[in-house]
Amino acid sequence: MSKPDPYLNLQRRQPELVEAYERFAAAGHEAGPLAERDRRLVKLALALASGMEGATHSAARQGRDAGLSADELRHVALLAGSTLGFPAMMRGLTWIGDVVEDD
Repeated sequence: MSKPDPYLNLQRRQPELVEAYERFAAAGHEAGPLAERDRRLVKLALALASGMEGATHSAARQGRDAGLSADELRHVALLAGSTLGFPAMMRGLTWIGDVVEDD
């Protein structure tokens, strides 16, 4: 999986910090019973609900790497519409589209 330049720059400047963050993230990822694809869908939903573009891009990329289809990723944004509102749904579809637009 490719990582964005700002992340790679931080990793070069602060390798210990990034290593600690990655260990923390991995521990949380493995801490419960959810399957990989379910964890990826939840992470995408959390990123969308938080309104974080970079996190949404990352979650969509990681979801694709975990075997989720473009339609499955877009479905998360569609589900957000009734909870977060139409603008949030459209924002999510746009950000997911940034990652899966070639499909």
